[in-house]
This record gives sequence, C-alpha cells and structure tokens, in this order.
Amino acid sequence: MSDLKVLRAADYPRMPWKNGGGSTEEITRDAGTGLDGFGWRLSIADIAESGGFSTFAGYERVISVLQGDGMSLSVDGQVTRPLHPLDPFAFNGESHVHCTLLGGPIRDFNLIYAPQRYRARVQWMGGQQRFFSEAGTVLVFSAAPGLAIKIGESTVGLGLYDCLQLSGNTELLDISTHGQCCVIELTAH
Repeated sequence: MSDLKVLRAADYPRMPWKNGGGSTEEITRDAGTGLDGFGWRLSIADIAESGGFSTFAGYERVISVLQGDGMSLSVDGQVTRPLHPLDPFAFNGESHVHCTLLGGPIRDFNLIYAPQRYRARVQWMGGQQRFFSEAGTVLVFSAAPGLAIKIGESTVGLGLYDCLQLSGNTELLDISTHGQCCVIELTAH
C-alpha cells in the first residue's frame, strides 16, 4: 500500500540559498533539516539575475526551467546548451556553476540527490499517461493547473506547482493533464 501525500505550493517553506544569493521554496525531502542531512531534496528557485550556483558536495543535481526565457550554465568552465522551459539538465553538485539568464528572471525546478544513497530518474510528460514504477518514492510535480492523477479508484487533483508524493508505491498511476508534469522516481540503494 502506498503512503500518499499531497503537497500544496502555497505551503512550501522558503529558505535561503546556501551561497546567500537568493531563496528557494522547498517542496519536499527525504530527511534532515536546513541544507544538511538529506538524501534527496526537491525545490523551486527564483533566479532574478545571472550568477553563481551553490555547491553541494556529494550530490547530483537535475535542473529544469519552469518559467522565463531560459538560461545557459557554465559547468566547470564548459558552457551548456541553452536550457529552455521543461528541458532537464543534470550536473554534479560539486561543480563550479555559473548561470547566464537568456532574457530576464526565471523560475527553476531542482532535484538534488545523493547518488551513493539513491538512484534517480526525472521525466517530463504531458497529456494522458499510464505510469508504473517500482521506485520506493515517486513524486509527480505539476507544471500546469488542472493535473488529475488516478491511483486505483481514487483521483487526486493538483494545481500549479503542487506535488504528489508516493512512498512504497506499487500501483499503476493514470496521469491526465492539459499541461506538463514531472515524474521523479527515487530508489534507495
């Protein structure tokens, strides 16, 4: 049986960036407090200007632009392709990363996880989908209002930036949306 939590965007706590350059809305995490002790953490950040990213030694990161024109990153001196909305990009949390905004402020979506503790899979999808996962934790993040998720006989509705967290999931999910959502699977080693 799944442990199901619906996380509402209006309730996400805001916390400062590790480097002090801005703030993040924390969606959820597996454990710990502040910026320490977690195996994985999901968040939304507002980036108002180009600048450096915080480092997270021992972690991997997957970032996607949610709103705005996008950004390019310099990761350890190598410039990435332009990152536009809902285009995920993975990099090492220990890397020196500088962001250049492509047309003004953006909002982004971040998964930070410890690869020695978890295997992670991130997929953006839209429309009608059927989804099955054997992962210990499945997160469904809504990037559009009106996301409906059917789990067994129950239906859960998500608004913009709400998130569904399932632990111990062994059931088939039916995802129906007029927009995009992100499905994150996290499996403990």
